[in-house]
Amino acid sequence: MKTIAIGSDHAGFEYKQMLAQWLREKGYQVRDFGTDSLASVDYPDFVHPLASAITSGELERGILVCGSANGVCITANKHKGIRAAIAWEPEVAALARQHNDANIICVPARFVSEADARTIVSQFLNTAFEGGRHQKRVNKIDC
Repeated sequence: MKTIAIGSDHAGFEYKQMLAQWLREKGYQVRDFGTDSLASVDYPDFVHPLASAITSGELERGILVCGSANGVCITANKHKGIRAAIAWEPEVAALARQHNDANIICVPARFVSEADARTIVSQFLNTAFEGGRHQKRVNKIDC
């Protein structure tokens, strides 16, 4: 997994830009699904294409950023096969991967520092799914 999907609304734009640059510095390729400015936008316009790229298998994991992370998370989870999780602490991001096999992490830009956002994303990208008893539960998510 060397290409990461990233997207945001206007409230998450600055964090998205910061995270994308940081990921590039770490050697990742970043596919940016927008938005491209601080101008007010509707987050579903950016979330749906990002989630579709993951469900199609084109990309493996994604990062979404908005003010609270609620809107982007709710929208992404409308896609069958998406397991988007909001993380406000690194441990929450790790558990989302370990127990839920989350494939999108949603970062609440208004509630975490830039340093914490980087640590959250790092945990998300570097934590493996444990499988086992958790796989049985994950298999029951899609209906």
